[in-house]
Amino acid sequence: MENKLIVSLSPHVHSGDSINKNMYGVLIALIPAVIASLAFYGLGALIVTAVSVIACMFFEWAISKFIMKRESLSICDGSAAITGVLLAFNLPSNLPIWIIILGALFAIGVGKMSFGGLGNNPFNPALAGRVFLLLSFPVQMNTWPVVGQLGYYIDVETAATPLALMKSALHGSTDALAKLPDSLSLFLGNNGGCLGEVSVLALLIGLVYMLWRKIITWHIPVSILVTVFVFAGIMHLVNPQIYVSPWIHLLSGGVMLGAIFMATDYVTSPMSKKGMLLYGVCIGLLTMVIRLFGAYPEGMSFAILIMNAFTPLINMYMKPKRFGEVAKKK
Repeated sequence: MENKLIVSLSPHVHSGDSINKNMYGVLIALIPAVIASLAFYGLGALIVTAVSVIACMFFEWAISKFIMKRESLSICDGSAAITGVLLAFNLPSNLPIWIIILGALFAIGVGKMSFGGLGNNPFNPALAGRVFLLLSFPVQMNTWPVVGQLGYYIDVETAATPLALMKSALHGSTDALAKLPDSLSLFLGNNGGCLGEVSVLALLIGLVYMLWRKIITWHIPVSILVTVFVFAGIMHLVNPQIYVSPWIHLLSGGVMLGAIFMATDYVTSPMSKKGMLLYGVCIGLLTMVIRLFGAYPEGMSFAILIMNAFTPLINMYMKPKRFGEVAKKK
């Protein structure tokens, strides 16, 4: 029998990257933020994170095996675990377990597997789960325990987050901004919020690691953060009495978490560098518009999901140049 040489589609040079390698690299980058959440919220952070990860992995396994009838299961590639950690990072530390499980079911079942699984989902699954819970259980999702309560209690002492205080100032509260934590507290994590929002330092360590390992590029995180800083800076110059400094906006809420770990998702973000920059700028603009003029204190989740929907359009009109392609003369 004659042997035939079969040449597959490019690229032909293997770089050593794989789905598993990159996914587990992201999980390693998340470790500092996990440690920070445990330090500030203790048992509550541990329970929320563990339940979210286990539920996401279970639902991916169950849907793949019993509903989609797949022989090769994707539970070990790390993507379900990342979804679980990121979903937990978007939740308060005292959220009831049954609500966390519902969020994991929506994130995996609706946000990911209903589109065919990894590589086919148009929206970030963890953010889809977070927004579903925010719309379905607004009271529980907006009850923020005070930092330092290391147990897991549904009824705990709560306090307003920095974003809630900023929103109160926009609505006319005269003393709201005076209650804001200082920049150092926001940077280190001594403030209320979701598990993944507490420590900017921990998130930046993860960013440096992923850039060093070339898991992501700088384009999306930097374009988001610069846009937020410029927009917030302009508003602060216009009226510093009600609009806080741009540094406070960068250090508060989910800007860092979204820019570093959520918006950079391979599947739901553009492929070209120009597309990434446009994508990041639009996310930054939408985030600030929602924060300052919308009904919700935070806009990062909605901004990323909206731009996820525009990613195919960006990829269509901002395609990377083909290797060896000669530009046409006008």
